[in-house]
Amino acid sequence: MITAAVLGASGYSGAELLRLLHTRSDVKVTRCIAASSAGKRVAEVYPAFAGRLDASFEPLELSGFDGTDVTFVALPSGEAMHVVPDLLGKSRRVIDLGGDFRLQSAAVYKEFYHHEHVAAAFLPEAVYGLPELNFEKIRDARLVANPGCYPTSAILALLPALSRNLIASDGIVITSMSGISGAGRSASVDLSFSEINENIRAYKIGQHQHLPEIESVLGDATRKQVSVSFVPHLVPLTRGIYTTVHSTLLAPVSDDDVRSVYSEFYHHAPFVRVKEEIPQISHVVRTNYCDLFVKVDPRTHQLIVVSVIDNLVKGAAGQAIQNMNIMFQLPQNEGL
Repeated sequence: MITAAVLGASGYSGAELLRLLHTRSDVKVTRCIAASSAGKRVAEVYPAFAGRLDASFEPLELSGFDGTDVTFVALPSGEAMHVVPDLLGKSRRVIDLGGDFRLQSAAVYKEFYHHEHVAAAFLPEAVYGLPELNFEKIRDARLVANPGCYPTSAILALLPALSRNLIASDGIVITSMSGISGAGRSASVDLSFSEINENIRAYKIGQHQHLPEIESVLGDATRKQVSVSFVPHLVPLTRGIYTTVHSTLLAPVSDDDVRSVYSEFYHHAPFVRVKEEIPQISHVVRTNYCDLFVKVDPRTHQLIVVSVIDNLVKGAAGQAIQNMNIMFQLPQNEGL
């Protein structure tokens, strides 16, 4: 039996973790931590759990984590680094769903997250938790940095083409559209129904915190200097990410050639599906799948890749559980 704790359990990602974990016979959630909802029953905050999950949210007390097999940290970026160092001395494994340990450089972290990193000594130890890239490292890791939702969709779309030298590593254009659950549960006029409904808007152009994550992970994986232009958008959906990537081909290839490269590259990846038709968000919602579609544009000598995920599952809680499965030598798709 794997004992698990969830910090930030009342947020969207935390609730998704509870949804996916509580039905498993091999996992016992021993603690549900949510400072803002401490004392409330889980079913009070999320009525869908009524009659299914008999638990209450607790305040954070680090003394109660001794011997826990795995702790999921689903706190807003900037908060995990204050608790992870102490957790690593108590919980056997820690999986951080926020952005605090995804970047290896504390200086780059400060530039894009706009505050100092107070646990920079732990950055070299953190393993980037993209199973399709770092399976072996994840298996032995003590601290896993779960990838961001936008980077998951973008990196999976680009890894095969860059690794097989199909495309140039500069001039890559990534356009992503996200449902509003990606912004979390905090109240905001900008995220209210009347502002989001029947509306689409770009934001943080050229300065989104996921930009260096995409470039650094792809660069380290392919040993190339990768340069991307990344433009995220909010769309009037609750969940899902739809990413379109444009890159320059280095030599003429056909759709079948590229599809074959992608299918071979992800042959052992149970949650990546290379599709022959253009994917839709509805095809992946509430699943841990990433659906990819590739198309060669011979007129512009470009490769176009469409990548679709559920931001709360493959982009957050599902991928975290996939990482947990790898850590404990279980099938990657166990419980997913």
